[in-house]
Amino acid sequence: MRPDLLWPAAEAGGLIEALARKAGLEPRLIEAPRNLAAGQLPDSRDFRLWMERAAAWFEIEAELFGIQGSRVEIDLAQSAPAMLSLSPAVFVALLAVQGTRAKLLAPDGSVRTISFEELRANLCREKETPHEAEVDAMLDTCELSGVARSKARAALLRERLHDDWILVWQLRARPGARFWSQMRANGLPVRLALLAGAHVVEYGLWLTAWWVIGQTALAGRLDPGWLFAWVLLLATMVPFRVLSTWSQGVLAVGCGGLLRQRLLAGAMKLDPERIRHEGAGQLLGRVLEAETLESLALSGGLGAGLAVFEIIFAAVVLGLGAGGMLHVILFLAWLALTAFFVVRYVKRREAWTEQRLSMTHAIVERMTGNRTRVTQELPSEWHGEEDRAVEAYTRSSADLDRANVWLTGFVPRGWLWVGLAGLAPAFLQAHASPAGLATGLGGLILGWQALRRLVAGAAQLSGAVVSWKQVAPFFHAAAEADSGGAAAVAHSSGAGDTVLEASDLTFRYKDRDEPVLRGIDLRVKRGDSLLLEGASGGGKSTLGALLTGLREPTSGLLLSGGFDRHTLGARGWNRRVACAPQYHENHVFTGSFAFNLLIGRHWPPGAGDLEEATEICRELGLSPLLGRMPGGVFQMVGETGWQLSQGERSRLYVARALLQDADLVVLDESFAALDPENLHRALECVLKRAGTLLVVAHP
Repeated sequence: MRPDLLWPAAEAGGLIEALARKAGLEPRLIEAPRNLAAGQLPDSRDFRLWMERAAAWFEIEAELFGIQGSRVEIDLAQSAPAMLSLSPAVFVALLAVQGTRAKLLAPDGSVRTISFEELRANLCREKETPHEAEVDAMLDTCELSGVARSKARAALLRERLHDDWILVWQLRARPGARFWSQMRANGLPVRLALLAGAHVVEYGLWLTAWWVIGQTALAGRLDPGWLFAWVLLLATMVPFRVLSTWSQGVLAVGCGGLLRQRLLAGAMKLDPERIRHEGAGQLLGRVLEAETLESLALSGGLGAGLAVFEIIFAAVVLGLGAGGMLHVILFLAWLALTAFFVVRYVKRREAWTEQRLSMTHAIVERMTGNRTRVTQELPSEWHGEEDRAVEAYTRSSADLDRANVWLTGFVPRGWLWVGLAGLAPAFLQAHASPAGLATGLGGLILGWQALRRLVAGAAQLSGAVVSWKQVAPFFHAAAEADSGGAAAVAHSSGAGDTVLEASDLTFRYKDRDEPVLRGIDLRVKRGDSLLLEGASGGGKSTLGALLTGLREPTSGLLLSGGFDRHTLGARGWNRRVACAPQYHENHVFTGSFAFNLLIGRHWPPGAGDLEEATEICRELGLSPLLGRMPGGVFQMVGETGWQLSQGERSRLYVARALLQDADLVVLDESFAALDPENLHRALECVLKRAGTLLVVAHP
C-alpha cells in the first residue's frame, strides 16, 4: 500500500473526524481527541474502548466487527465508511466502494482511488503469506499453469482465510440522530427527488401521448406523423418508468433499514421497569407493529405522495375540459369527502389493532404459562376468556372491513358518477366541442385513477399511523443522548482507592408512595469483598440494580471513580461496574458458548480473550461441560442449541461478568443454584478474579 494512504494509529482521533466529515455523517464541530496512549494498538481492549469513546466525542458511532478473510469481496463493500486495520499500528480510511474501485481518504484530506483488488490484496497479504507455500506445492502437484493456476491459487488462499478475521471499524451516525440527517447521509433525499421527478415526467409523457392520439382521432384521419409521435412518446416513458420503480425500491430499502436500526436502538434504551411491566406478549405486539409500520408507511407514503401529483394533473385536465370550474369544484368536494372516509377508517383500524394486540398478549402469556394452567386451572375455564376475546375481535374486524369497503370501493367509483353528473350540462349544450367533452372525460378517468392510488396509499398510511402509536416509544427512546463522550475519552479508568460511592440514595417505584430504599450511604474501596444479606423483599436486588445502572435513583448521589452515570454514559458506567443479575433476569443467547461468555467484552474476540474465557470456565468447574460439547467453546447454545442446566447457566453468568474486567463486580444471587463443591470452586474463582466484589445473597 502506498505510504501516502496510511494513517498511523496514534492519529485515530483525527482519522475519525476526517472520515466522518467526508462521508457526510455530520460529526460535532470540536477538536479531535488525540490523547491516545502509546502502545494502544488496534487489537488491544484499551484501544477498542478508546475508539468507542472518541466516536462518542463526535456524537457518532464506531462499531468494530470482523470480516472473514474469505468474504472480503462481499462484506467490505458494505462497510464503508470504515477504518481498516492494515497492520497493528496502521489504518486505511475506506470512504466508498464503487464497482471495482475503492475510494480512500488520504491523511492530507484528498480522496484517492485504487482498484478494489489491490485493497483486498494489501489487507490479506499478511494472513495469506503463511499459506502460500502449501498452496503452491499443491498446484505444482496438479500441474496447473497460466490463468487456471492463478484462479485456483486465489480461490485456495481465500479458503485458507476462512477462520482469519480482518478488523474493521465502521463509522455511522448514531441511531438516535435526526432521522432526516441519517437519510441525507445515505443519499435518500436525492433518491426521493429522483423518484418524484421521474414520475412527473412519466405522467406528463403519458398525458401528452393521449393528447396526440386524441388529436388524430378527432381530426378524422390517421396522420403517420402524429402516429409516429405517439409511439415515440410511449417509448420515451419506459426509461422513466424503470427509473421511478428503481428509485422507489432504493428508498424503501434505505428508509426501512434506518427505521429498523433506530427502533432496535430505542428498544435497547427502554426503561427496564417498563419492559417488566408490559410483559413478553405486549412487547411482541410492538415488534409486530414495527414490521407493519415499515411496510405500510413506506409503500403507503410513496403511493399517496405520487397520487398527489396525479390529482394535480387531473384537476388541471378537468379545468381544461367541457365541465370547466364546475368539474374542478366537484372534484375538490369529493376529495373532502374522501378525507372524511379516511378519518373513519383510521378510527376503525385503531380499535381493531388494540383488539389484535390484546389477543397477542393473552396468547403469548398462555403459551408461556401453559404448564401452570394445565396443572392448576380447571379445563372448563381454559377457553372462556379466549372465546370472548375472539368475539370482540370479530366484531372489530367486521367494522374495519365495512370502513375499508367505503374507502377503497365507494370513493373511486362514486367519483365516476359525480364526474359524469358534472359533465351532463356540457353534453346537453349543443355548442359543446368534441375536444372539450373528450378532455373532460379524460380528466374524469384521470381523477378516478388518482383517487384509487390515493385511497390505497391512505389506507396503508392509516395503518402506519396506528402502528406508530405502538412503536413511537422505541423511536423516541433512541434519541436519548448517551452522554459521557468527552469525559470518557479523558478518563478511561477509575483511578483512586474509591471504586464506587453512594450518598443518601433513595429509590421509589413509580406506582408506589413509599420508597423501597431511603438514605443509603455506601463506599466501596478497591480490593473490597462485600456481602449484602437480607430477607426477601428488603431491597437487596434493587440496590444492586442502582449500583450497576439498571435503575436510576429517585434522589441521592452515586459516583464511580468520581463521575456520575450521566457523565460517564451507560456504556462508560458498565465498563466500570459489571453485574450478573438474578437467574430469571439473565439470558443465554442463541449463539456460541464463547459469544455468550464474551458478549460483555467484545466480538470478535482478540488473541487472548478465548484463552482467558476458557481458563475462567475451568476455574468455575465448567470443564466437564466443555468436554461434552462437540464444538467446545464454539458450541451453539441457547434456545435452540445445547441445553444448559441451571447451575451451568449460573456459572456462565458469573464468567460473563468476570470477563468484563470491570472495577467492581456485582453478583446477585449467582450461587443459589450451585451444589457445595461447585459453590466452593466458584467462590475461589470470583475472589481471585474480581478486584472488587459485591455479592447479594439471602442469609
